[in-house]
Amino acid sequence: MTLMLLDSASLWYRAYFGMPDTLVSPSGEPVNAIRGYLDMTARLLSIYKPNRLVACIEGDWRPSWRVDLFPEYKANRLDEEGAEEEPDTLGPQIPILLDLLEAFGIPLVGVDDYEADDVMASFAVRENGPIKIVTGDRDLFQLVDDKRKVSVVYLAKGISNHDHVDLKWISDKYEIPGDRYALFAMIRGDASDGLPGIRGIGEKGAAIIAKNFETLPEVMAAAKKDDERLTPNLRKKLLESAEYAKIAPKLVFCALDVPLPKMDLSLPKKPDNLDEIYQYQKDYGLGASVDRLIAALGW
Repeated sequence: MTLMLLDSASLWYRAYFGMPDTLVSPSGEPVNAIRGYLDMTARLLSIYKPNRLVACIEGDWRPSWRVDLFPEYKANRLDEEGAEEEPDTLGPQIPILLDLLEAFGIPLVGVDDYEADDVMASFAVRENGPIKIVTGDRDLFQLVDDKRKVSVVYLAKGISNHDHVDLKWISDKYEIPGDRYALFAMIRGDASDGLPGIRGIGEKGAAIIAKNFETLPEVMAAAKKDDERLTPNLRKKLLESAEYAKIAPKLVFCALDVPLPKMDLSLPKKPDNLDEIYQYQKDYGLGASVDRLIAALGW
């Protein structure tokens, strides 16, 4: 009973930038993100054939509890009004897409004051595997668990060349134990989220540390001693970022305790009629994208 979790914002951003902006509705509104999202979902359903599906969305892309811990969290993405900066022609497409997904009966889950990552993580630890987490965000590699059959369908290179990430993939890519990605990420940082990591330690240094330690508190304890697993230079940089190291685990780890709604996650069954879906297809000029998703759902 495979569960597929869609990181919806990641998908519609990739769709928006991957599909031509000449795709417009009969009234001239851009629909490239909508069509791309539908096409990607149809492809993923055809490739992985999940029995259950959830489109996960942001309850809050910048949760208050993370901002309270670290005010700079994602501050680099704020526009002048304090909202998330996004292309002018993407924003209007999202409500239409969400309404269409609801018309298809695909479960949509977003929880106030949590990111979609947290929602996916909470599903991943509570539901039985296999679980496929679909995203272009490497933060979610921390959820990979071979024993529970939790893997990441990683779309950074596009859906045709995507990677199926398990612990061996992480180990081969970053030269660390596959289950220590979160520790590696805490140290390396993530400029796209405004997270500095341990200043002065890049990917190579983070990999050296992740090879030798399991948790950040263990690393910091070793930095205070003359631990031969850390060079003097690494110890110095770790101690200089000691205050950040205290909050990094809560910032970087996905929340696993999100209050998820109780709902049927099964693939939607064919409704008595498809009139509402066909009306969206006609009104917004969605053409074969709608047909492909209908076919992928086995309707």
